[in-house]
Amino acid sequence: MTDAPDVDREWWKEAVVYQVYPRSFNDSDGDGIGDIPGIVEKVDYLDELGVDVVWLNPVYESPMADNGYDIADYQSIHPEFGTMDDWERLLQELHDRDMRLIMDLVVNHTSDEHEWFVNSREGDEQYDDYYHWQQGDAEDDAPNNWSSFFGGSAWSYDDERGEYYLHLFDEKQPDLNWRNEDVRDEVFEMMNWWLEKGIDGFRMDVVNLISKTEGLPDGAEVGGLTGEEHFVDGPNIEQYFEEMYERTLEGRDVMTVGEMINVDADRATEYVGEEGFSMLIHFEHMGVDTGDGGKWTLADLDLGELKRIITDWQETLAEEGWNCLYLSNHDQPRAVSRFGDDGEYRRESAKMLATFLFTLQGTPFVFQGQEIGMTNADWDRQEIRDVEAENHVDIALDEWADSYEDVRPQIEARSRDNARTPMQWSADENAGFSEGDPWIKVNERHDEINVEAAHEDAESVWHFYRELIDLREDRDIFVYGDYELLLPDHSEVFAYRRTLGDEELLVVCNFFEGEPELDLSEFAGDREADLLVGNYDADDENLAEPIRLRPYEARVYDLS
Repeated sequence: MTDAPDVDREWWKEAVVYQVYPRSFNDSDGDGIGDIPGIVEKVDYLDELGVDVVWLNPVYESPMADNGYDIADYQSIHPEFGTMDDWERLLQELHDRDMRLIMDLVVNHTSDEHEWFVNSREGDEQYDDYYHWQQGDAEDDAPNNWSSFFGGSAWSYDDERGEYYLHLFDEKQPDLNWRNEDVRDEVFEMMNWWLEKGIDGFRMDVVNLISKTEGLPDGAEVGGLTGEEHFVDGPNIEQYFEEMYERTLEGRDVMTVGEMINVDADRATEYVGEEGFSMLIHFEHMGVDTGDGGKWTLADLDLGELKRIITDWQETLAEEGWNCLYLSNHDQPRAVSRFGDDGEYRRESAKMLATFLFTLQGTPFVFQGQEIGMTNADWDRQEIRDVEAENHVDIALDEWADSYEDVRPQIEARSRDNARTPMQWSADENAGFSEGDPWIKVNERHDEINVEAAHEDAESVWHFYRELIDLREDRDIFVYGDYELLLPDHSEVFAYRRTLGDEELLVVCNFFEGEPELDLSEFAGDREADLLVGNYDADDENLAEPIRLRPYEARVYDLS
């Protein structure tokens, strides 16, 4: 890093995070399921890419109703992924290369096969209120009108206990009752156990859902998710976060990433900071292509709304927090298919989106395969593996669709399965992911889009990511520089300025396939514009004259 003016340095601010979805990353034993030894085999690949932190999606013991987010034992490795010895080796291999490891923390809910829930449904007094149980008859309506994030009611009736239990996600994911002090004791003890094993932090799944309104009243039916005012940022949420910090995180140099539903930038300032989370995963910008609808509503990208949201978060957290920067993860479709063009301009748009990701203030998160420009896939109904997508198809067929073909466009655009197709290592059978039959289909385009081909092509998306990672490592301005939105009303181009001391960068990203002409003279003045990085061949230009961008073109000018 270059010497910079007074900045509040933290290793996690300067890091690039790489998210590994273990089930789909690399299969070492030929059973068709990615595993921890398979990740170990690819640690050198991660080191070569230049990432600093690995976020590991859940590898805990689980019946896999929601691919590991239904945890049956927080302190045991699921046999399909390997053993605790395998995990210990992964941690060591990463640390040996000066990379860090953060684990997924899923404590809003457990699996219904967790011993806490098994004991609770059996009437064990010690575990009686570890979960949210409500009396009612199996034939009657649910205890309240809350919706599940996966569709339908958030309640299921348990024949054994003779009561309803709450699950904001799948019926095999009952919500923990955080009002019970014993539950909090169990969770904090588990967190300390992992921290003492040497991990470098947690990514905390839907962590702002852990507090529910006492009495679990009905929610207002005003569209969206019914009941959310009673379980998003609930009444005791700040107390629980403070207690978590004091009992697990205080005094430790760790990275904490809180995934939060329906949080905006102003609210985020209450959760990040010296005694809060390092940063938050929010979803505001994931709605810029849904219009006024939810996830399954398909609409064109609203660039103006994207500018508004990104600028709000950049400005609001500039002094009082830090941003988590992402366009893809295991819950979202592939970014190049969603926000770019996965056809004629796949390479160009993938590089443009990478430029956008790496030139904002915050910590960039790269989801496996993003660095080679992996795309969405085609999905026949029998190929779907995602429980959320399956539920959506079932509800659609029941309520409005005549056949799966009516729903297919939504699944192929938004299903989480798009992110979970196997990592494409080569053009070989099964994309080099496994010698067995993969648990989920391999993307049809692996013969052209794969790591092996990307390595050999100096102009590939992969090499462009390497260039951006190097720039971010070398120049403090990419990490700590101030952000200023430019051309706020331009319908095609997202432009902004980054400044740090005497340094200044000018970033322009064309989000569409048009060729807009830009006048940047008011921002550059008579200074020489050094083209620091771009996704097309281009020479340095005199920005006193208008420039014309090509489809999905990105340019970063150094005006220092």
